[in-house]
Amino acid sequence: MRADAQRNIDAIAAAAVDCLSRDPDASVNEIAMAAGVGRVTLYGHFPSRADLVDAAFARAIEDGDAILTAVDLDGDPRAAMTRLIDASWQLVNQFRSLLVAAQHTLPPGRIRDLHAEPADRMRGLIARGQADGVFRTDLPDSWLISVIQNVMHGAADEITADRLKPGDAAGFISATVLAALTPPGHRVR
Repeated sequence: MRADAQRNIDAIAAAAVDCLSRDPDASVNEIAMAAGVGRVTLYGHFPSRADLVDAAFARAIEDGDAILTAVDLDGDPRAAMTRLIDASWQLVNQFRSLLVAAQHTLPPGRIRDLHAEPADRMRGLIARGQADGVFRTDLPDSWLISVIQNVMHGAADEITADRLKPGDAAGFISATVLAALTPPGHRVR
């Protein structure tokens, strides 16, 4: 691929992340203008809005994964889960409008596939907590991960509905998730 074509692709994807993170209904024209390219150039690289949203969502997940990789997951699995939730929540909150665009445009399986690496990180932490006896083992990890993701996305919805303050969300999410992960009959810390 020519260097100028790759620069255009990068500029378009970055502009799509930026525009769709502010407005899930941002038009292709707005994204092209933000990228400094014409619609013909944009459509030459991304033939449909779905292709563009997919590229933007994949880029946001990839950039977010670099942040999540830096989270310290050592020590007590509950404390590590709280740190991971805090970092994950910051990303969910930052990209919640982009997620809305993805949910309106992409099939659920594609969204799930793009979340595979972050889910695997969480799966490993859950497995460690289960081995240590601090996370429940009576439910499959796929269900527990789904609960965690749904609680985070629910918090984003509550903020959008003005029923939750953004500064309270991480604490609410952690409290809810740790209660859901605690084995039945054990005290929630």
